[in-house]
Amino acid sequence: MDRSDDVLQLQHIRKTYPGVVALDDVSLSVKQGEIHALVGENGAGKSTLIKTCSGAVVPDSGVIRVNGKEFKSMTPQLAAENGIAIIYQEFNLVGGLSVAENIFLGRAVRKGWVIDKKAMARETEKVFQKLNIHIDPYELVQNLTVGYQQMVEIAKAIQQNAKILIMDEPSAPLTKVEVNSMFKIIDTLKASGVSIIYISHRMDEIFRLSDRVTVLRDGAYIKTLMTKDTNVDELVSLMVGRTLTEKFPERKPCVRDEVVLELDALTGNGDSKISFSLRKGEILGLGGLIGAGRTELAQMIFGVVPKTAGKIIFKGKEIAPKSPREAIDLGIALVPEDRKRQGALLSMSIKENINMPIYEKNAKLFVVDRAKEKSAADQYQKEMRIKAPSINQLVKNLSGGNQQKVILGKWLAANSELIIFDEPTRGIDIGAKYEIYKLMNELVEQGKTILLISSEMEELMGMSDRILVLSEGRLTGELDRGSFNQETIMSYASVVQEEETA
Repeated sequence: MDRSDDVLQLQHIRKTYPGVVALDDVSLSVKQGEIHALVGENGAGKSTLIKTCSGAVVPDSGVIRVNGKEFKSMTPQLAAENGIAIIYQEFNLVGGLSVAENIFLGRAVRKGWVIDKKAMARETEKVFQKLNIHIDPYELVQNLTVGYQQMVEIAKAIQQNAKILIMDEPSAPLTKVEVNSMFKIIDTLKASGVSIIYISHRMDEIFRLSDRVTVLRDGAYIKTLMTKDTNVDELVSLMVGRTLTEKFPERKPCVRDEVVLELDALTGNGDSKISFSLRKGEILGLGGLIGAGRTELAQMIFGVVPKTAGKIIFKGKEIAPKSPREAIDLGIALVPEDRKRQGALLSMSIKENINMPIYEKNAKLFVVDRAKEKSAADQYQKEMRIKAPSINQLVKNLSGGNQQKVILGKWLAANSELIIFDEPTRGIDIGAKYEIYKLMNELVEQGKTILLISSEMEELMGMSDRILVLSEGRLTGELDRGSFNQETIMSYASVVQEEETA
């Protein structure tokens, strides 16, 4: 392949950590004005590879070439000087500062000793016009939606003259409307000659945006293909090293007559008079648009937010958990939507996370029984099939799928009977998704009960025994497995809005 128009070359990059080969002789090239997709399962090495470009990770060996200049490793300053910028999943913005102040963070325009806010706002407007973005430069970033915050991140990179933009799962927190707006900005950047490395688990985005796609697996380079010459099945097979003939594992009938959870006109946290029952061994799907009240309902059941009216009946007894601790003690668990901030303690080990709900039970006079601690961690690392060199591995160093397994292991250690999954596979690759689905099936086969909240229609229909649909805090529809239909679910999801605009 002709390398004359390569703006970035990564050659024979290797990076190891204790017990883990994160990157093993990986090479990649990116051309000017190209959108180059990078795909692979969680833990394949994608994030480590792009961090070598930004200076956040120093490779053990290999060469980085930017516009012909050769580097053994980068630093954040060198990356910026050579036109490389990365937009991570967690934004690097200061909420209490204005949009313009964030665009010029660390590079404030001054008149003498005084910061010139008007000048920064004018320069911000110029970048926004270039990208067709409509945001007030004086607005505080904390007042913006996630989608607009991402636009600010992109504008910040372009204002710093980035010519190589790396985007790590940029669509994960966005609504469909925000994703479409982001696509338009990416198209504009490509037309202006900016090169983009695009990381995503969403195959439709890979085929919508990219020119070429590179597959990594277990830290190794597998193949680079022209996107137009490949398909989803080929990419998935290359990613997981095997052919996935099914997206969802086979379901066994597990639903029993015993009612585990019953809600009677439950009201609060934006929801109104929600009533339904959930039986032992059932996976009950909860559908609806973003903002429909699904997470808010889970928060009331789990004691994060108190109800204002109605009843929660769990295993035949009325309950009103005033805190998550009370809900946990009752046998209710929540695998939250934001696993990094709410689900796991990332700076602590697998062992500590799994034991978190049961430390009080396994301690005498505030002294932890280390044998029981290790035994629980070993048991659930094995049962959850958590890929890690040891139970002492920090959770922050695990892939997204394995982090989710640690959270699930924690709730199994606590002997939870009702497990609420809120967007359980968000940001997780297709192979890891299948593993989570298998674990969910195993849980209901063991007699556990699951309330599944998902915005992915295929997931909702593929895993649920029944589906309830919410719209603007109200229950608007119910479907049994035999009558699942995407159009019907969407019509239920928009019932309230249609009635109000009729």
